[in-house]
Amino acid sequence: MWAFTVVHELPYDDPERLRARLRIRYPIRADLALGGGELPNLRLQRALATPGRVGVLDRALAIVHWTWFAEPHSALLWILLRRHHRFAHAARQMAAAYDIGCAVYFLVPTAPPWWAAENGYIEDELARLGSPAAGAEAEAETLRLRRLMVEAGEEVWGGAWPGLYRALGGNPWAAMPSLHFATSLLASILLAESAPGAGAVGFGYAAALALALVYLGEHYAIDLIAGAALVVAVRFGEPLVEPAALRFSDALQRLERIANG
Repeated sequence: MWAFTVVHELPYDDPERLRARLRIRYPIRADLALGGGELPNLRLQRALATPGRVGVLDRALAIVHWTWFAEPHSALLWILLRRHHRFAHAARQMAAAYDIGCAVYFLVPTAPPWWAAENGYIEDELARLGSPAAGAEAEAETLRLRRLMVEAGEEVWGGAWPGLYRALGGNPWAAMPSLHFATSLLASILLAESAPGAGAVGFGYAAALALALVYLGEHYAIDLIAGAALVVAVRFGEPLVEPAALRFSDALQRLERIANG
């Protein structure tokens, strides 16, 4: 996880250069299509959030979001300890998901919904596409997507929140695909292959995280769909590259033995 936080932040070392390649509007348009003319983020916040304050649901889903930093690797640790013979297979797939996701972050930097909202792109896109809500003064408040994860963090962590956010915030334009959802979904599948009960817990967490990511304003629904597609690609692709990966691993181990001999 430390390596992931470092690698996914690397493109943001030069924010101006990355900003020139930033994609902002295509996920808005995709989610408007998925939501029948309304962003799923806004639909969920209108239905579940309490205007002007942080509610119990906001704090609970923010905690679900924060626990992701331990969840995929905790699942791998469980497999290592309880189903050791499945560990190498599981670790290869999880590593591939992280690696491919980071590569896409570099190649196609994409803004998340909270950033698009803060910078006026969501309202602009709604107006450009002629959304009925965009011109309705009475519904203007509904167009303001809140970043509830940050609001909950400020309330839960108080003065410690700015430091925590700086440590984990990293690259704000690493949104597509959602590695939060991809790795939690993959962890669920790997756990289910090892033990049905553990898999059920994993799938329950992945479902809660999916709701949290969209509701809190951290990801578009299309980001989650792309994350699921990444999992499918890894699941089908890993057996194909397994022989080459094993040969590479054997070569490294031979070099290690020579170096230590």
